[in-house]
Amino acid sequence: MTPTPPLLGLLLRGLRGRCPRCGEGRLFDGYLQVAGECPACRLNLAEHDAGDGPAVAATFILGAGIVGPAAFLELTVAPPLWVHAVLWGPLVIAGTLAVLRPLKGITVALQYRYRGLDEPPRLGGL
Repeated sequence: MTPTPPLLGLLLRGLRGRCPRCGEGRLFDGYLQVAGECPACRLNLAEHDAGDGPAVAATFILGAGIVGPAAFLELTVAPPLWVHAVLWGPLVIAGTLAVLRPLKGITVALQYRYRGLDEPPRLGGL
């Protein structure tokens, strides 16, 4: 059995979108679809489901990073509403695309470390 890498190494593999076990194979098929298995070490990745965790984390990160500057701009300059739409709309979309994949990679890597896929299902499907 392959030893689990240290936590920092595991997180870096998730950030880079690499297999949590070997660090060589791609974690994703496409932009956010988790690969069925690692092409390098044949780790079954299909059972790792990130769920809504990465989206919630992205919401909190982008919310904190955008609402503050938007409120500051509104309170100091009070621009028309269209200025906010032009500034913050594309920034939210770009920010979401930038952080969602690394957050999903980290989530799958943490699942690999802490969740045994051979465990029996728990009550409630958790």
